[in-house]
Amino acid sequence: SGEHWLGVEPQTGRDLFARLVYGARVSLGVALAATVVQVIVGVAVGTAAGFGNRWVDQVLSRATDVIVALPLMVFALALMAVVPSGFPRPVLVALVIGLVAWGGLAKIVRAQTITLKELDHVAAARLSGWGAVRIARRELLPALAAPVITYAALLAPVNITVEAALSFLGVGVKPPTASWGQMLTSADVWYQAAPQYLLYPAGVLFVTVLALTVLGDGVRTALDPRATSRLRIGTGRKREARA
Repeated sequence: SGEHWLGVEPQTGRDLFARLVYGARVSLGVALAATVVQVIVGVAVGTAAGFGNRWVDQVLSRATDVIVALPLMVFALALMAVVPSGFPRPVLVALVIGLVAWGGLAKIVRAQTITLKELDHVAAARLSGWGAVRIARRELLPALAAPVITYAALLAPVNITVEAALSFLGVGVKPPTASWGQMLTSADVWYQAAPQYLLYPAGVLFVTVLALTVLGDGVRTALDPRATSRLRIGTGRKREARA
């Protein structure tokens, strides 16, 4: 109807379009907040591991390996179950996702830092008596910006999917707060009689994840054109070999 473009939910009478719009704010907000947490922790751990001494590198690298090996969904479910129910759920979901999925970024930052610290200007800064924090802030972090932004752009769509999965399983965002995953859970009751209530949030979730993935690929191409060139060269060689 003119008042309810996508209809209303059965029993509750809540406008579906309004919930989709509000759910976008929650789902995207959780995903972006989780990405920020992942970037902060991953960059801090990766830089410390790559720039620190051998003992620091070993300890932080083993901790990163443990984080990477943890099954994300299982560990997130366990954490969500033990946190008091009064804690703001969107904030909790963002923290849980961010704190259990920073390992991949930390490994990338560590590898880049090990390469960067051997450069002449970084070595000169160390010989000049600069502290580790000053070197990291003035020399390492600016050089790490491109790979970190690229990786963060690819993390956002993954985090949206994880948030939706946690909400769908009943341990994420709780009603009456709307998120796309929580809307999928609500539609599970009547989707056989009215499948549109399931298709609307699922379709919006799919389009958003696809758009963010394409955006992430575009950011990677813009910030690291050499990776695209290497991919094209490799593809061309494979075609020549087949011919």
